Amino acid sequence: MRAARKAIKKNPQLAGELAATLEALERDAFHPSLRTHKLKGKLEGTWASSAGYDIRVLFRFVTHNEAEAILLLTVGGHGEVY
Repeated sequence: MRAARKAIKKNPQLAGELAATLEALERDAFHPSLRTHKLKGKLEGTWASSAGYDIRVLFRFVTHNEAEAILLLTVGGHGEVY
């Protein structure tokens, strides 16, 4: 994902946090540490999770091959993704 590479290039120490967040999303998208929440307004239908202090992962729940999956939309700072 281009947005993730850009965020990591700007702030290399985020790589570990972002990887851990994506693994946690795969296991349990609603684990309290992720602070997953539904977005409203122009981003309705999209969900956000935290990957550190200011990094957000935006995604949607989709069906792929008859199974529920997570479609990653973007990664970035709070002001960049909202």
